[in-house]
Amino acid sequence: MHPAPWFAREEYLARVARVQAALKARGLDALLAFQPESVTWLTGFFTRGYSTFQFAVIPADGEPGVLCRDVAEYYLDTTSVFSDRAMWADGDDRMAVALAFLARKLGPTARCGIEKSAWQLNAQRWDQLKAALTGYELVDVGDLVAAMRLVKSPAEIAYQRRAGKAAEAGMAAGLAAATAGSSEREMAAEICAAMIRAGSDLPGPGVLSSGERAFHLHGGYSDRVLARGDTVQLECTPSTRYYHARFMRTIKVHEASAEERKKAAQLIAIQDQALAAVGPGVAAAVPDRIYREGVLSAGLRDSYTNKTFYSIGLMMPPSGGEGLEAAPGCTWSFAPGMVFHT
Repeated sequence: MHPAPWFAREEYLARVARVQAALKARGLDALLAFQPESVTWLTGFFTRGYSTFQFAVIPADGEPGVLCRDVAEYYLDTTSVFSDRAMWADGDDRMAVALAFLARKLGPTARCGIEKSAWQLNAQRWDQLKAALTGYELVDVGDLVAAMRLVKSPAEIAYQRRAGKAAEAGMAAGLAAATAGSSEREMAAEICAAMIRAGSDLPGPGVLSSGERAFHLHGGYSDRVLARGDTVQLECTPSTRYYHARFMRTIKVHEASAEERKKAAQLIAIQDQALAAVGPGVAAAVPDRIYREGVLSAGLRDSYTNKTFYSIGLMMPPSGGEGLEAAPGCTWSFAPGMVFHT
């Protein structure tokens, strides 16, 4: 998949330089990046087999390196902008290969930042690393790289714009397929095909549910057959180079009541007001409050507990968002280059 770096080498070098400056400021000798998005964002290396044992080493000075399974060598050669690597083969002691790699890169002792929140760094691997790296101090750096990824470059946003076009194509296909007598599964097939043809690297469709399930989040498609008057909840979640764009709509099959049309108009007006308030330097709490107060004061819900914005960008399954969210109590502000689902 995509056997070439997704960005210019200079963009990767700039990202690594930012991380190296942060490492030096914290008195760290290196970063051990286990989160797949961190590995790809910093080095360019991408393989669909990122669920196997792999990580990137970013020294505070010097060239980054990658450890991965040997069957990924082709993708390492064609996508990574850095040549240093270590590879393990099935049957190898993977931790022994990793330790030799770290010793070569960093020496017998080092103070390393590590992404403890990465799902790749499971409890077993963490215990093994701690036990084996006797000369190393491992310091959790939390969302060091993830925070840097919140502001996208123009090249990153270009991928998201293409994914947005795929989301539009998927939604149009979903609307056309939401007819009485069709099944959710048939809808999903049309949506997936449309998004892939429009540039998505993942089929989606994301949330797709009808009937009673349409009133509850995160339903997946089934064999259920649509009937006239049904409600369908549809979210299209395509990505280009794993850079995401998405949006959700509620569909009425063939007919909607006057009350439903009134509620739709109210929701659209509230959303338009919230979006109009977004801008550089604006506190996220401002549009978040517009959403909540608008929905509750209109009597559209008895409570409003879920987030109103969350950041999206480079996200590899199982990741579903970047972690920056607007909800009661949030203290962050919008900045140019941020991208959100709302």
